Amino acid sequence: MRLVLTSLLALGLMTASVRAEPVDLELVFAADGSGSIDDEELRLQRQGWADALTSKDVLDGVKDGPLGAIAVAFMEWGGPSSQVLIVDWHVIRDAASAKVFADKLVSAPRGAYGYNSISNAIDFSVRLVETNAHEGTRKVIDVSGDGPNMNGRSLEAARGDALAKGFTINALAIRRPGSGRPGGPGGMPLEDYYGQNVIGGPGSFVEIADEKRPFAVAARRKLLTEIAGTGGATRHASR
Repeated sequence: MRLVLTSLLALGLMTASVRAEPVDLELVFAADGSGSIDDEELRLQRQGWADALTSKDVLDGVKDGPLGAIAVAFMEWGGPSSQVLIVDWHVIRDAASAKVFADKLVSAPRGAYGYNSISNAIDFSVRLVETNAHEGTRKVIDVSGDGPNMNGRSLEAARGDALAKGFTINALAIRRPGSGRPGGPGGMPLEDYYGQNVIGGPGSFVEIADEKRPFAVAARRKLLTEIAGTGGATRHASR
């Protein structure tokens, strides 16, 4: 019996070591795919992230890391029961691996529905990291959206649970002045709402996309900061 237990323990340790591929960063893109995002806006968001991930400066940033590799996954969120894994985990090391991920992202069908459960998106993102085959020096959830949390469990609780597990949560606020779409509660600027209620952890920050900074530009800037790990808590990047 002791021999069997010892063998099982050794097998478990070997399996864990095989599963845990070391990377500099485990990054989940948690993008708004809710009812406030039409098909063209969804396409532009995905293309913006794809262009950012395949850009030379982002790839140079990846290669400059101690391990020269990051693990990324892309999910879209809607209502409390609608979190969809759009592209599963890929390790990005170079232009070729980034292009594989980007091509899958822009060609995947839409899947999310309903309205704004950022809290459930955070929970889903945490599970994606906890069950993947990688071990990152840092764990980051990259939330992007055009409105506040409206449904699902408490955003404070979801955020707190993620931070307690060592995650950093960053945010990209998509502002549309004059559109009639919700910002933060009570007229609060969306970037302030995200800064106070969504982001947290070491180096957390808010990036802004609006008429002055198109989504693709904001996405690339945000990704560069996340890879470098040089954000500042509650910083509004466009100010």
